Amino acid sequence: MNWVRTAAFGLATLVFAIGCGGGDSLEDVGAGETADEIAVLKIKDHGEIRIKFLTDKAPNHIKNFVKLAKEGFYDGTTFHRVIPGFMVQGGDPNTKDDDPTNDGMGGPGYNIDAEFNDTPHKRGVVSMARRAEPNSAGSQFFIVVKDSNFLDHKYTVFGEVISGLEVADKIVAVPRDRRDRPLEAVTLESVSIEKAS
Repeated sequence: MNWVRTAAFGLATLVFAIGCGGGDSLEDVGAGETADEIAVLKIKDHGEIRIKFLTDKAPNHIKNFVKLAKEGFYDGTTFHRVIPGFMVQGGDPNTKDDDPTNDGMGGPGYNIDAEFNDTPHKRGVVSMARRAEPNSAGSQFFIVVKDSNFLDHKYTVFGEVISGLEVADKIVAVPRDRRDRPLEAVTLESVSIEKAS
């Protein structure tokens, strides 16, 4: 998946297109009720991130995320892209293999139609990655560690971090290569869906 960079940071522009795997559009994921559920991401050697779903903003993306989480799809994947002052990205099943060149290009084999909404990409927001085509999200997601309003209405926001944002801050600061890939794997051990307390 390529990040094309374009947003104004002083005189520089940072534009990107976040990609994830292809496939047919998913019409009904049948994941059930999500209004009183949260996602708990356990990251090896880093801690836990808890995400509240914005069910009125992106119901199909949330159902898809919950479905994949309950199937264990995310378990063992890594955060394959970290950009300080911006975001951390994960959810690609390709990161489970030994070939780093295909990281960022995988998905569940189908796409979800965009649910762009009015939620701003502020610090702590969770949004779906996609390719240049708006209706191309699948499984990859990113957590914004700094307000990034240039993404608004271009990517589907579906959640927000309610605890563990400091974990995302630790992840975004790990040493990385020129492709923004962590030099040492940051592994998502599990994603569980729990009742909100």
